[in-house]
Amino acid sequence: MIPLFVVFLREGVEASMIVAIVLAYLDHAGQRQHFRDVYVGVSAALGLAAAFGVVGYVALTRYSGSRVQTYFETATYLVAIVAITTMTLWMQRHARSLRSELARRSESALNSRQRFALSAVAFQAVGREGVETTVFTLAILFSNARQGAVPSTRGALLGAALGLGVSLAVALMIYRWGRRINIGRFFRWLGVVLLVVGAGLVADTVENLQQLGWLPGGSVVWNSSGLINESSNVGDVLHSLVGYADQPTVSQLLVWMVYLGAVLVGFRVVSRPRPTH
Repeated sequence: MIPLFVVFLREGVEASMIVAIVLAYLDHAGQRQHFRDVYVGVSAALGLAAAFGVVGYVALTRYSGSRVQTYFETATYLVAIVAITTMTLWMQRHARSLRSELARRSESALNSRQRFALSAVAFQAVGREGVETTVFTLAILFSNARQGAVPSTRGALLGAALGLGVSLAVALMIYRWGRRINIGRFFRWLGVVLLVVGAGLVADTVENLQQLGWLPGGSVVWNSSGLINESSNVGDVLHSLVGYADQPTVSQLLVWMVYLGAVLVGFRVVSRPRPTH
């Protein structure tokens, strides 16, 4: 629940923030009649993300417990890791210039007098975030699956709904009082949390590759199942949030540490202000 709350909050804020900035620009330019063009793009993007999610969920349930599911899980983990890493670092690097860039693209769309141009701006932004959110959700659900069983969707839906609801509230505040909100700090903290979640997916990827025989199993570093079992409620939350394993192998632990150390250093580097000439 908590990881999905963070994912939907982070992705929902980014997508809705983009839409809010475009709508605010149109309102300032006296072009409120083009709001519906933005809504068309948003609706199409949400439809694409929903279709992608249905396909993934069918794959999850149809091949549950099979080797095919392990292949699909591993591929999903890898896509999610790449998306989390690149998206978080990119947003941290370009958050300051996002507003002016969206205003420029919206102005260009209005000047071209092509109604679909504004829809395309909204579709591209929301569609990208929607597909990324679906990939992250599938990866987390796969990560929480136990012994080939399909995970319960109740906690996942609750976390997703809460994250989405808070993100929409934040978007409304951005639309009304955008310049007063330190959105950079907001994305900075959520970005760090998501990178930690990404490190957990990296460890899960190594575990899957070991199960497939593509990587050596290696020795177990510790056994903390008597203290916090990975299948318990607390262990499940820790596994989803930070990649906790009650019996991690040397490879899992080393890769987790290397990935997290590297991305946090990269995050700090891209957070530095760009030199002005």
